[in-house]
Amino acid sequence: MIKKFAAALALTLATAMPALADPVKFAVTDIEGLEALQQEFGAFQTALEEATGLDIELYPVASRTTAVEAMNSGQVDLVLTGPAEYVVMKELSQPKIVVAWQRPDYFAQVAVLANGPIRSIEDLKGQKVAFGSVGSTSQHLGPAQALADFGLKYNADYEPVIISRNVAAEALIRGDIAAIGLNFSHLASVREAFPDKAFAVVARGRDLPNDILVARKDISDEVFNKVRDAFAQKGTELMQAVVTGEDNKKFEGGFFLTDIKDTDYDYVRSMYRTIGVETFTDFVN
Repeated sequence: MIKKFAAALALTLATAMPALADPVKFAVTDIEGLEALQQEFGAFQTALEEATGLDIELYPVASRTTAVEAMNSGQVDLVLTGPAEYVVMKELSQPKIVVAWQRPDYFAQVAVLANGPIRSIEDLKGQKVAFGSVGSTSQHLGPAQALADFGLKYNADYEPVIISRNVAAEALIRGDIAAIGLNFSHLASVREAFPDKAFAVVARGRDLPNDILVARKDISDEVFNKVRDAFAQKGTELMQAVVTGEDNKKFEGGFFLTDIKDTDYDYVRSMYRTIGVETFTDFVN
C-alpha cells in the first residue's frame, strides 16, 4: 500500500511540475570566443533574462558560416548579425526577423585629402579607391554604392583596391591611392590617428540598414514572442545593458526597431549587385 501511494505521489509531482526549458542560445557573428562574447554581452544576457523570464545562454560562433550551420541544426536560437550578412542568411536559413538594432550615424562615405587633387566625384575617374573587406557593409559595399549613386561604376570608372583602414590612410597621404571608402566613425578614428592631416568627404551614402537580430525558422512561437515583446516593451533597459560593452558603443543613442521587413534590406542587395555579386547564397570574402 505504501509503495503504491509513493508511486502515485511521484507520478502526481512529475506531471504537476513543468519540465525545465532548454536555454535560449544567443550568438553574434562578428565576435569570436566565449570570453569576448561575455565581455560585450554579459550585461545584456542578464537584462534579456529578466525581461523575458527565459534562460539565455551566450553561444560563440567562429564565423558567419558557422552561425548559419548552428541555426540550421538547431544549436543556436538567436543570431545578431550585420546587414550584409543578413541577406545571405536569409537565403541559407530563412530565419525570422526579431528586431533591428539601430546604429546612429551609420552611413558610408568616401574620403580624400582636403588639400589633395581630388575635389569632386568626377576627379575619381581613373583613380584607385581603397575599400575594406568585401563583406563589410560600411567599408566596402556602402562606399561603392555611394559612388554608384553619383554615377561612378565599380571597377570601370575607377580601380577598387582592398586595403585595411590605417594602411589605406597612409597610402592616401603618400598619394598611392585617391580615396578611401569607410564609415563615419572610422573616418573619426583616421583623423585621430593622423591629427596633422586634413581629410574631406566627397561622397556620402544614405543611412545603412541596421544590424538585425534573427531567430531560427523553427523557433517556438512562445519563445519568439517573448523575446520580440521584450525589445518592444523593455527596449531602453536592454539598450543600456548592450552599450556597457566596449565594441557595442556603436549602438549608443540607437533604438530597437520592431517594424522591420526583409524588403528593408533590398538596399544591401543592390550594393552586392553594384560590385558584381548577383546571388546571395554564399558569404563574400
